[in-house]
Amino acid sequence: MPHNARTMAKRLLIVYHSATGGAARMLDAVLDGARNPDISGIEVCVRTALATSADEVRGAAGIILGTPENFGYMSGALKDFFDRIYYPCLEHTPGLPYGLFIRAGNDGRGAEQAITRIVTGLRWRAVLPPVIINGELDASRLAECTVLGATLAAGLEAGIF
Repeated sequence: MPHNARTMAKRLLIVYHSATGGAARMLDAVLDGARNPDISGIEVCVRTALATSADEVRGAAGIILGTPENFGYMSGALKDFFDRIYYPCLEHTPGLPYGLFIRAGNDGRGAEQAITRIVTGLRWRAVLPPVIINGELDASRLAECTVLGATLAAGLEAGIF
């Protein structure tokens, strides 16, 4: 069944990994947006990449992925997540709206490209450009994460995604 036909659950799943805390700070800002009190009817479910199952992905109306950049790539934990959910979700989640945040040590492009290749194969659709932060995690950059969370949640609430 196409993903768009089963979005009644209105669950926004956030899957992330953080080793040193940078991606976790970005996650907190994403959550500030996703849990905005002006947005209702959305269940925000946060899971670590290593603990997320394919069933959780199949039950989501939208997903936000978060990772640090490790050696110019996504974290091993997020790669493990994709390895476990790819085939079980392939025919069940086309059209799944997603967002992405990356705590970059370099420029984040390698991590972004690798993730984009995988989600393209899954036929998920990006609703915003990824938020990639290299350097200082200042308030203006973290605000981009808040916008990411709010956009996904509000879009799900409104039925846009």
